[in-house]
Amino acid sequence: MPTINRFEDILAWRKAREVTSLVYQITSNGRFERDFGLRDQIRRSALSIMANIAEGFGRRSDREFANFLNIAHGSASETQSHLYVALDLEYLVQPQFEQLYGALDETSRMIAGFAKHLRGS
Repeated sequence: MPTINRFEDILAWRKAREVTSLVYQITSNGRFERDFGLRDQIRRSALSIMANIAEGFGRRSDREFANFLNIAHGSASETQSHLYVALDLEYLVQPQFEQLYGALDETSRMIAGFAKHLRGS
């Protein structure tokens, strides 16, 4: 595994950043933009993924870092759940849903793998 000197070096954080950007792009248009509750909630949960990875890195303890990665993993699942609501309300079309859901799935796997590495198992 390459040396990580900054949270920006973490591949899962980079992927979470891409996901967050996609969430902001998709929620800035059409009916989604006008549903303030869902729009803000899905944005917050996406932001939470990258924020918790960065905060965990800043704790400088593998155990604490792994705990923050668990929170980030949960935020990714929360974001996926919000995507279903957006799809059901027709704020998203199926290809948008699949793109975001897949990106979140990939991010979740990266986070889980990194947390497992930190725990040494």
